[in-house]
Amino acid sequence: MCAFQTDKGSEKTPEWQKTTRYDRKLFGRYGSASGIDTAKLWPRSGELGALIAEEKEWHPSLEEILANVTAKKNEEEKKRLIREKRIATNMANMPKMVAAWRREKSEVKAKKKEEKARRDLLLAEARARYGYALDPRSTKFKEMLSEIEKEDAKKRKVLKRRKKEEQRAAATVTAAPTT
Repeated sequence: MCAFQTDKGSEKTPEWQKTTRYDRKLFGRYGSASGIDTAKLWPRSGELGALIAEEKEWHPSLEEILANVTAKKNEEEKKRLIREKRIATNMANMPKMVAAWRREKSEVKAKKKEEKARRDLLLAEARARYGYALDPRSTKFKEMLSEIEKEDAKKRKVLKRRKKEEQRAAATVTAAPTT
C-alpha cells in the first residue's frame, strides 16, 4: 500500500475515499504507482449501459449532428422563403392599401369639415333665434337642436311619403291598358 492510498476497511476513512471513483482518480493521477488493480476500475455491465445511454443523449454522433444542422438550415430557409413571399404579396398590395388609407383619411377629414359646418350653421341659427350667441353646451341650445332634428325628421317623412305616392302614380299609369 502506498502512502497516498487509504485503508478502505478503517472507520476513520471517509466514505468518498472508499468509492471506485476515488480509485480511478488515484490511478489517473499516479498510474501503476498507486497500487490499484486496474480490473476494478472498469465499469460494471449495468454502469456501462447507463454510460452508453447517457453518452447517446448528451453526445450525439457526427451523423446526428450533421442531420440536425441540415434540418435546422432547411427550416430556417423555409421560414425565410415564407417571409419573403409574404413581404412580396404585401408590397404588391401596397398601392391599394395606401389608396384606401388616403381615401379613409380624406373621408374623415370631409366628415369633420361637414360636422364643423353643421355646428357653425346651428350656432348661427341659435344666434338668429335668440339674438345672442349661445354656448353649444347650454340647455337652450340643446332644446333648439332637438326641435330642429324633429322638424328635419318630419320633412324627411313627408318627402318619403310624396316619393312613394309618385311611384304608385307612375306604376298605375304604366300598368293601365292603352285603348
